[in-house]
Amino acid sequence: MIKRVCSFRHILIIADIEGSSGCGSYRASSFLTRPWAEACVDMSRDVDAVVRALLGAGVEKVTVKDFHRTAYNLLSEFIDPRARIVFGYRQKPVPGLGDPGDAEAVMMLGMHAASGTPGFLPHTFTSRLASIKTNGRPLAEVELFSASLAPLGIRPIFFSGCTDACAQARRRIPGIQTVAIDKRIPPEALDKEAWRRELARGAVAALTRPAPPPYRPQGPLRTVIRIRDGAKAAAHMADRRGFKRRGAVVVMDASDIHNLYEQLARLCFLPPTAQKTLPLSLWLFNLMGRLGRWWVRRRLRHPAGN
Repeated sequence: MIKRVCSFRHILIIADIEGSSGCGSYRASSFLTRPWAEACVDMSRDVDAVVRALLGAGVEKVTVKDFHRTAYNLLSEFIDPRARIVFGYRQKPVPGLGDPGDAEAVMMLGMHAASGTPGFLPHTFTSRLASIKTNGRPLAEVELFSASLAPLGIRPIFFSGCTDACAQARRRIPGIQTVAIDKRIPPEALDKEAWRRELARGAVAALTRPAPPPYRPQGPLRTVIRIRDGAKAAAHMADRRGFKRRGAVVVMDASDIHNLYEQLARLCFLPPTAQKTLPLSLWLFNLMGRLGRWWVRRRLRHPAGN
């Protein structure tokens, strides 16, 4: 019989690739590259280690949301089949994530630091943002994801990524459990099995520690964004969407973090034409993701022939 060590029945995992054990370069995070195909395998095995540990600790349900780039990076054949894996992006009820069901807590694996801060491949949503500060401090995805789930009462309890990303998570969400990966060690030199054991132990430890409350930062929020490629790129991103801009700097005013999340999604991913046809745009983007995952599996089956 499984010994139950926690009070959480259902855990949601959000998985990214930059802070996973197989990503050692920008190419390894980039769509349709050989290093990315290999990183997808290691990302999947990292997730599997945590899934198995959580189920062994008495968690009854684990839902895994792939949240890197196309959201079709995880390979289900490397993950315990008892987990439910959600691919692609959803419009609602939680933007991008979809419906987390009755999940009570969220764990974020393989994450990265905020745009404009130190760390391994730091960015918030997209590397096109050179920096992003909300009310004067860097804005990381750990805040956006945690806040988007707060209306459902979901608590952010665990986070893994590079050392800088973990430090940011602890500053923003006091009490969150973190396990850092040393990105100075290239993937080929990393003892991945030992790292996964540490990751799994940290995730299980988070089940029994006092859980942070749902993350609800107070508004209003002023966000200042510097676009990496300069004023022309900023004009292309911001002007037709109606955002305030001066040169390469875009300014957003939001009543709360949910409104900010929506504005950032519009700036980074949704030109006006895509907003008008959002269901079709999402379907096409998810189709691209499925094709990319097919390409990964083909490369893995025929490494020398491609």
